[in-house]
Amino acid sequence: MQAEIITIGDEILIGQIVDTNSAWMAKELNKIGISITKISSISDQQSEIVAALNNAQERVSLVFITGGLGPTNDDITKKTLSDYYGMSLIQDDELFEKIKLRLEKYRIPMNRFNREQALIPDKAKIIPNNFGTAPCMWFERDGKVAISMPGVPFEMKGIMENEIIPELRERYHTSSIFHKTIMVQGIGESVLAEMLSEWEANLPQSIKLAYLPSPGQVRLRLSTNGVNKQILKMEIERQVAALQEIVPKNIFSLEDLPMESVVSELLIKKGCSVGTAESCTGGYIAHLFTSHAGSSTYFKGSIVSYSNEVKQNLLKVKESDLITHGAVSKQVVEQMAIGARKTLNVDYAIATSGIAGPDGGTEDKPVGTVWIAVASETDVITEKLELYKIRERNIRAASLKALNLLRIQLLN
Repeated sequence: MQAEIITIGDEILIGQIVDTNSAWMAKELNKIGISITKISSISDQQSEIVAALNNAQERVSLVFITGGLGPTNDDITKKTLSDYYGMSLIQDDELFEKIKLRLEKYRIPMNRFNREQALIPDKAKIIPNNFGTAPCMWFERDGKVAISMPGVPFEMKGIMENEIIPELRERYHTSSIFHKTIMVQGIGESVLAEMLSEWEANLPQSIKLAYLPSPGQVRLRLSTNGVNKQILKMEIERQVAALQEIVPKNIFSLEDLPMESVVSELLIKKGCSVGTAESCTGGYIAHLFTSHAGSSTYFKGSIVSYSNEVKQNLLKVKESDLITHGAVSKQVVEQMAIGARKTLNVDYAIATSGIAGPDGGTEDKPVGTVWIAVASETDVITEKLELYKIRERNIRAASLKALNLLRIQLLN
């Protein structure tokens, strides 16, 4: 079954907020066999809402709408949809009492905007919103369904999970949609596509392959649909096994997991600790580790050694090597990793030193030159990267490469 999503709000169109609702909804709806064919973002204008809904219902029979249900003058979705479906707004006494109690709890005085939130279209199906005051409304006409929800993400998610998705499962009998994501590191999109060209050409027609590149990694997504989910899964797994034979060293996960999650699981499994000494990445690797709950069990600390003085004083890098080879060198990054391992008293230490850009490069060491090292009790492994001209991409790509070096060492 196919559906569309319409998000309402000038704040999305001017870039003030990012539309995360659509991405989450599309993912969750896909799980129950509903595929999203179009996502539209429109302004808070009656004509725009009406035109978008008309256009969507010409293509699909199920439309999801978020936004424009708040207690201010610019929130016109409820009134617009009520007029569109020829309904009248009436007060819902139960909803009014709920709003009143909620305001009293937070000592907020009742005003006309709050009262108007208790108005509902008289013939619409009202779905409870246990996470806020704006009602969720289910409209239906000529076999076409439009579901209007609040734009506040946690309210929308709560309504979708607890009310709408169970209702859709009950109402529509959809085919199964199955996705499999394979995470690949260390190969650019175009090179990877060339390596996989023969394998891709022999994929069954029912399976679609998508390349989803980002700095330092590529997501490969295999998708298929049909009646029997188990059969779909078995065919996908057969294709994944063939893929693993082509790029065995570059696949770091057979699930849609970030590199830091994969490495963290390995550290926990092996009971090992890690720390970082970061120059060009400026603490980004430490950020990736600590963005996950429970990271204190394996991540012990970081030294952001941006200056040569810090490299010498805290990491014991030799001044002579800094003078002879420069901070961006194999010799220096190895000493940074060894020094961090001793100073932080960890099993493994990751070190980075490079020229992130956009300036600072030389003929011998252009922007994007990065050295990374991982030190263990027995050895130090290093790798030189030649990355991009864009600072943010270099920091991200170098950090993922460094984590992958640690992953390989943990596996060995």
